[in-house]
Amino acid sequence: MDMQSIQTFLSTTLTDLAIKILAAIAFWVIGRWLIGKVIGLMQAAMNRNHVDPTLTKYLGSIVAIALNITLVLGILGYFGIQTTSFAAMLAGAGVAIGAAWSGMLGNFAAGAFMLVLRPFKVGDFVQIGGITGTVHELGLFGTTLITPDNVLTLVGNGKVFGDTVMNYSARPVRRVERTAQLAGSVDPRQAIDLLKAAVAKIPNVASTPAPEVSLLDINLVGTVIAVRPYCHTDHYWQVYFDTNEAIVRTAREAGWAAPTPTQIMRTAPL
Repeated sequence: MDMQSIQTFLSTTLTDLAIKILAAIAFWVIGRWLIGKVIGLMQAAMNRNHVDPTLTKYLGSIVAIALNITLVLGILGYFGIQTTSFAAMLAGAGVAIGAAWSGMLGNFAAGAFMLVLRPFKVGDFVQIGGITGTVHELGLFGTTLITPDNVLTLVGNGKVFGDTVMNYSARPVRRVERTAQLAGSVDPRQAIDLLKAAVAKIPNVASTPAPEVSLLDINLVGTVIAVRPYCHTDHYWQVYFDTNEAIVRTAREAGWAAPTPTQIMRTAPL
């Protein structure tokens, strides 16, 4: 084979290879753009039909992964690579990865179950995996919360699904738990009436169910009054602190004595 033939062969081969590489890049760019469009249209349609945002994001992630795998297999097929063999290799690798990443797959499975059971949705105030906060996003492997002190926290779905879930937003109202320690000289019946009237005036306190003000306990100091107004979760801390202020203000205006521990000591005569 002379040099001219070799040059012709190399130039032809390199030209074909360059065309295929450029075509593959074009397929990848266009394919990614089309996948983004498809996901955007799908999520927009789901939003128009008022589908749960959690379900919308979750399905969008699954469809995006499936379409990207299909795109990669299509590009490999264009290069003449047997995708059936590649799929078999991918399946084998999946088994190995699954054994190594069993925890991650457990999180994925737990996320799928949560999607079906839907114990909470984006925007709910919950306690999951020992963390309390507002649900920001439900992902494939973890749930993202924003805690009351504005910290973005990721909790694995396996831990969420395997632990107790407390959804404070599931019910229309939530009860605020406060107590008032009274001195022994204060009439508890009068105190209950005054505290009921004071709590009822607090902004955002629900009228149904009505605030609960009851005699909770008796100790050496005096009586303990349970003060329990109801409110929406969004107003919980405002009602919580306003209830404390209402208890102090009512005690001051009524002139109640400060609750002070007393001890009676008896000395035996010598």
